[in-house]
Amino acid sequence: MVVEQTKFRILTIQNLVIKFTLRGQVLTAIRDISLDLYKGESLAIVGESGSGKSVLMKSIMGLLDKNGYIEQGQILYNDMDLAQFKTEQQWLNIRGKEIAIVTQDPMTSLNPLKTIGKQIEECVVLHQGLKGKSAYAETLQLLTDVGIYDVEKRYKQYPHEFSGGMRQRIVIAIALACKPKILICDEPTTALDVTIQAQILQLLKNLQQKYGLTTVFITHDLGVVAKVADRVAVMYAGDVIEVGGTHEVFFNGKHPYTWALISSLPQLGSKGEQLYAIKGTPPNLFKEIKGDAFAPRNQFALKIDYEIRPPFFQVSETHYARTWLLDSRAPKVEPPAALQAFFEEGRLYANGQ
Repeated sequence: MVVEQTKFRILTIQNLVIKFTLRGQVLTAIRDISLDLYKGESLAIVGESGSGKSVLMKSIMGLLDKNGYIEQGQILYNDMDLAQFKTEQQWLNIRGKEIAIVTQDPMTSLNPLKTIGKQIEECVVLHQGLKGKSAYAETLQLLTDVGIYDVEKRYKQYPHEFSGGMRQRIVIAIALACKPKILICDEPTTALDVTIQAQILQLLKNLQQKYGLTTVFITHDLGVVAKVADRVAVMYAGDVIEVGGTHEVFFNGKHPYTWALISSLPQLGSKGEQLYAIKGTPPNLFKEIKGDAFAPRNQFALKIDYEIRPPFFQVSETHYARTWLLDSRAPKVEPPAALQAFFEEGRLYANGQ
């Protein structure tokens, strides 16, 4: 793909293939993915469950399960190829200090036997080198930054004494205590109610600006994407099939799978009618996939979609889609009528009309 010269690539994934061995079989979870992450941006990675979003991010932090391995490709960061790391000692210099993660369920990330203050302070001591009063003061500041009040009292409390939203704030504080350059947020609002979701998303946006973070959101919630992301990568069956600016993907999406995802938004439904659902099921990743993996579920599929994997076609300087429909020889296909109206509404909004 063509890269904008004005942006600094903080991390680059090239031709990455990740496989898992399960009961004597081999599953290909990531299929020849290439993706850039730019400094200071907020990138959302979206797709159905099982599309490979979390596996891709785990590979960046060396957190693949023991039966998983990188078969080929590069993960380039600070002149290092993280795909070549073999030992925990190598990853200790990256994990937390350079790249940190906020997980989906904060209760499984926190130690129930330690006060939350001590858990944050451990990271401050380990990654910032502060001790004693300095480490304590930094911990209180982090608690304040993530929106927790009465911090001296809260410092001494245990995870079970906090609500779900407050525990998520604590997990964010622990990640920030490492002073990372990249913050990965893996479904950070899934377990929270709508009101708290909005608060956590706004908090993450504020913290990104204050700490100069580059953030990656892993989500299947397109509402989250619209609120936080500068750019979106759409994944399907272990492959990135469309990538572009958030507005470009939302209101000028080109891959039929992107159309299907957006069509599933509740606001596009009609009163008294069933909500749209994508027909069929994702492919079996134990088997070799030929062509476009979405072809069997795609009503617009061409014959070539079942035979040859499409390349990335350039839609704009920042927008690419992996679909044969963008080939100059392909028949002209329009998105569904409801989606066309949604796209037009988005274009009018962008133009201030």
